[in-house]
Amino acid sequence: MTNIKDIGEQGLLERLQRFCPPEIIGDDAAVLVTEPTQCLVVTTDMLVDGVHFSDITTSPEDAGWRATAANLSDLAAMGATPLGITVGLGLPGDLSVSWVESLYQGMTECLQQYHTPIVGGDIVRSPITSLSITAFGQVYPNRIIRRSTAQVGDAIVVTGVHGASHAGLQLLLDPKIGKDLTTEEKNALIKAHQRPQPRLDVLPHLWKIFASQLPIPVSGMDSSDGLADAVLQICRASGVGAVLESAQIPRPKAFDHWLTEEQALKYALYGGEDFELVLCLPPDLANTLVQSLDQGAVIIGSITSDSNVSLLHQNVKIPDQVLTLSQGFQHFSQ
Repeated sequence: MTNIKDIGEQGLLERLQRFCPPEIIGDDAAVLVTEPTQCLVVTTDMLVDGVHFSDITTSPEDAGWRATAANLSDLAAMGATPLGITVGLGLPGDLSVSWVESLYQGMTECLQQYHTPIVGGDIVRSPITSLSITAFGQVYPNRIIRRSTAQVGDAIVVTGVHGASHAGLQLLLDPKIGKDLTTEEKNALIKAHQRPQPRLDVLPHLWKIFASQLPIPVSGMDSSDGLADAVLQICRASGVGAVLESAQIPRPKAFDHWLTEEQALKYALYGGEDFELVLCLPPDLANTLVQSLDQGAVIIGSITSDSNVSLLHQNVKIPDQVLTLSQGFQHFSQ
């Protein structure tokens, strides 16, 4: 097995250049052409071995896919279409070259769906494997989706189910807990964790609905840090509150016979890494969007003038609650 220290930086770069368009790489920086009158959108995510991925739960191909999907999801949350990504790697010298090539293969497989290239990056020696991706996208100024523009009365729409990625992670860490699940259900939850899909497919539906309403009356972000976190962040940025209906929050059907109601709700609200979109928009347009996505989205609540985000339960055995950011995952928290 060939390790990185055996071929050195230039040898590794030579191998990785085949994942990049030859007409773009080779200089000190990449040149990306944006369409006239569009804005450039830039986002960066860093992933560290042992924190965001590990050999126990994630192959190098899946780590590459997930890292790429996280950045593309941030572009989708802004209403932007991707142009390219750059990749920064911190690598131990005794890591195998094949691991790095597999990482790039996973990134490429994710990017190919959106005709998006890897346009450059950097490699350094590090005691811990780390991966930093910067993604570039473009969006018309009147189509930018921001967190800070939610209005009282807006409906809150979420795409896709929530809690699946966290459930998949738990199954990978402890397969015994899935004894009540079918093989198909297990595989679907694990795939949700290892191969999430950024919701760039939602954007054409939005542009069609808002063809005559510009700038678009939509606020939002993605749910990569959890559904509760997304709603709270939007409300904080917009100076509003929200009321959510727990029964309306979409969860995998497997949860119905696998988890208690409290567990299922905790997975959905705080599990994170589902990479869905949380959008706030006028109710009539929200209903149109839900219909357009053909059951791929649902209204879970509304924006209020209150300062709190309240979660209401139909089940009288579960008390209503006020959601806070401290209930979800935060880096550096105890």
